[in-house]
Amino acid sequence: MSHSHHQQIDFGRAFALGVLLNTGFIVAEVIFGLFSHSLSLLADAGHNLGDVLGLLMAWAALGLERRSPTRRFTYGLRRTSVLAALFNAILLLVSVGAIALEAVRRIREPAPVAGLTMIWVAASGVVVNGLTAWMFVDGRKNDLNIRGAFLHMAADAAVSAGVVVAGFVILRTGWDLLDPISSLIIVVIILVGTWGLLRDAINLVLDAVPRGIDPGAVKVFLEQLPGVAEIHHLHVWGLSTTETACTAHVVKREPQLDDQLLKQIAHELHDRFGIEHTTIQFERCDGPDCPTEHETHASAHESCD
Repeated sequence: MSHSHHQQIDFGRAFALGVLLNTGFIVAEVIFGLFSHSLSLLADAGHNLGDVLGLLMAWAALGLERRSPTRRFTYGLRRTSVLAALFNAILLLVSVGAIALEAVRRIREPAPVAGLTMIWVAASGVVVNGLTAWMFVDGRKNDLNIRGAFLHMAADAAVSAGVVVAGFVILRTGWDLLDPISSLIIVVIILVGTWGLLRDAINLVLDAVPRGIDPGAVKVFLEQLPGVAEIHHLHVWGLSTTETACTAHVVKREPQLDDQLLKQIAHELHDRFGIEHTTIQFERCDGPDCPTEHETHASAHESCD
């Protein structure tokens, strides 16, 4: 059995600053949204509140997943990052439902909107959300938690830019109905950004093979190793949003243990597939049905096709 640990960037400061900036911005949006009768600002404030809660959960999970294993939690609390990503996605879906209902009500009962206030507050949102998204840009490819934070902040920046545009149009045309219409557009943008996060989080909860890893390719690699006759009970799953584990039964033609082969398997699975935790069980191949090395390689090549 071999284990290799993935090195993580410390995003603690990014989370702290992101929560602080967005909390202050939420307060400003609520105050000016009520003052200007802007549903777009209030809707975006509700969405940002969900993002702050999501950032807090992701931040907490980031700390919990680094705790050492215990006798009860032998892998530690790594999967809290998966739960945080799942709760984050669900929270966003609930918030967009509330926004959509209020937008439909406002379409039926239009109210005057202060377009200039919308512009200034939303422009501030572009800066706040854009800066927060930038702080998470380095970790968005390797961690579902960080990707969730990045996507939410980047989407918020884009939404705020849309509110700025809506404010200018309202000032020029007086078409107050554009405010709830832009709120519905916000809902669509959030749903699009949230769907991928929700799908990936559910897959990790169900121990699906993480995205970017082909289990067939993992099996082919193992089958082609020298002295290997067969591979079975191959499992690949995510321990957390950043770490992947793999277990497999490797049937060998020779019964003796092979520490060098174990090291090679762990090293190659890490470098080729990003699998950090590898557990291999060797089994002996007995009897006339044991495939030859030529037959095993031929089967592996057929799997590739």
